[in-house]
Amino acid sequence: MRLMSRRQVTKLPMLALTAPAPPLQPLNRFPHMVHEHVVTRLRAVEESNMRRQMALATRADAEAYVAHVRGEIRRLFGPRPPSTPLAKRITGRLERDGYVVEKVIFESRPGFLVTANLYLPRTKERRPAVLGCCGHTTSAKAHEPYQSFAQGLARMGYVVLIFDPIGQGERLQYVGPDLKSRVGGSSVREHLLAGNQQFLVGEFFGAWSAWDGIRAVDYLLSRPEVDPRHVGVTGTSGGGTLTTWLSALDDRFTMAAPCCFVTTFRRNLENELPADTEQCPPGVLAAGLDHADFLAAAAPRPLILLGKKSDFFDPRGTAEAFRRLQRLYRLLGAEDRIQMAITPGVHAYAQDSRVEMYRWFNRWTKISDAQEEPRLQIEPEATLHCTARGQVSTLHSRPVFSFTRAAAEERTERTKRTKGSSPLVPALTAALKLPPRSGTPDFRVLRPLSKRNYPLPVASVCAVETEPGIQALLYRLSSEAHGGQPAPGPPAAILYVAHQSSDAELREEPLVRELVAGAPGVPFYACDVRGIGESRPDTGNLGSFLDPYGSDYFYAIHALMLDRPYVGQRTHDLLAVLDLMGSFGHEQVHLVGRGWGALPATFAALFSERVTRVTLKNALTSYRDVATTERYTWPLSSFIPDVLGRFDLPDCYRALASKKLRQIDPSEA
Repeated sequence: MRLMSRRQVTKLPMLALTAPAPPLQPLNRFPHMVHEHVVTRLRAVEESNMRRQMALATRADAEAYVAHVRGEIRRLFGPRPPSTPLAKRITGRLERDGYVVEKVIFESRPGFLVTANLYLPRTKERRPAVLGCCGHTTSAKAHEPYQSFAQGLARMGYVVLIFDPIGQGERLQYVGPDLKSRVGGSSVREHLLAGNQQFLVGEFFGAWSAWDGIRAVDYLLSRPEVDPRHVGVTGTSGGGTLTTWLSALDDRFTMAAPCCFVTTFRRNLENELPADTEQCPPGVLAAGLDHADFLAAAAPRPLILLGKKSDFFDPRGTAEAFRRLQRLYRLLGAEDRIQMAITPGVHAYAQDSRVEMYRWFNRWTKISDAQEEPRLQIEPEATLHCTARGQVSTLHSRPVFSFTRAAAEERTERTKRTKGSSPLVPALTAALKLPPRSGTPDFRVLRPLSKRNYPLPVASVCAVETEPGIQALLYRLSSEAHGGQPAPGPPAAILYVAHQSSDAELREEPLVRELVAGAPGVPFYACDVRGIGESRPDTGNLGSFLDPYGSDYFYAIHALMLDRPYVGQRTHDLLAVLDLMGSFGHEQVHLVGRGWGALPATFAALFSERVTRVTLKNALTSYRDVATTERYTWPLSSFIPDVLGRFDLPDCYRALASKKLRQIDPSEA
């Protein structure tokens, strides 16, 4: 080996000594915790459902099951609004070879316009009818695959009504001066913005979509061309969703063909597949129901499940749903009335799936013996418009938001009149669906943290088991290194509940440094409740956590389907942490919450006698503000279903005056 000269040695780069320290990465030691916890819960729901179905042994058992699921589904979707006049009108007509397209506008609710195309075969005889439901496309009824099945059925002799869903086609709800959506992106974003807000007033966006479909059937059956003995429903993706819901909710349908939707809730969850608000009925999992149950509610009407082998709606789940339904139909003596066709390809109402639908409907109506799709003439989108400028907003149709705002104001006033008859804490308990707690929770001692640029040099960290599979992260700051094992402390302590990350906020939030500096010697703790900070999910698209369709929404919507609001779960975590702090001797806790963390802090402070003082920064002013504001930024994970029918945040803040509540920079909607 050749030795280097002194001069050569001094010229060697000193990278190891001079490279800057890497930036501190956010701590996230439990990124799959929430996901696996929800998977466990859904598997338990599915197993219970399967046991109930496998116990069915006779036709009477099957009939009782059908009646049960039908009743549960209709309960979950809530009472129907009144069937007000449709105020129907025809705004145009397209003459085509073998059929006619009428451009129809009707009101599903007063002032709430629905745009639809009615395809009429050229015949004087009454004909079977089909309701066409659209998936998540901006062009809706004019989207080529949807035009195709409507036109194909019409050429075979069916009367077909295909309508624009809310937030799609000519029915945008957030319309700018250019008559385009101000929300941007796909129709899903309009659905989320309107649908998440509706939960606050006890409404469900899927029920609104279904009501449009029910009123569309009202219109179909008002037409003299329709034979009411044969009324089918079909659609793909979001249209497959609506086909599935309508099968359970409207007895007038005599046959159904949902495409590219039916699978199982568990498959969707395990595959990290987000679902639109309308696809997630609140309480559906708590009721022990799955996709197949919505179709079971219509048994034994003829049913074909259509799917694609490479669909993101897992075809394994489609096959599982089919097997469950096939067994039920067999017990009902109608095994010939159910079929499944999973064809090659990706998510779409492709021609091969449409052909399977044609053949299935023809089998039951005898209207045609066609085995293939007829020749089609695809129309430009504008040709099928029912409005002059392509949007119902130009006709002063009421947006969904206006109904939500009116409901919020009505509920707020009613709650004000009756608030004396409903004590706050019991109302809060019922709304949050808090589970019981028993004693001091167990915890894991994690390795102490140092060199994180916290206000104090060392943080001991515990992972507090608030329920099986769930840990809340509890940091305690100190001046000296130690083994990390919690030790008894003085009665007074401060507990900071993070907005989105204790680790980041201990380094960056001015309020934290103010609290530490203002109370020297008082033990200072910070907490990540589930789904926050160290358990922030990394599921779904990377970096999607804050996206309206991201992982925070994903688990919040599953929480509502399980009838356990996410903010209630986070409040439970915080109460368990306060129980643990009590075991350390802290019986006088100054509870501090910021942003998202201010909500569980508010609720926990109302329940826990250990909390003697409360500080909230950037806390939401009121749920009414969200429900009456067209565009809002607060996430679904902070919402409580029908909260405005029970109480509002100002009621909580007034009750916390006795605990020296301090509000810093409250946050509006």
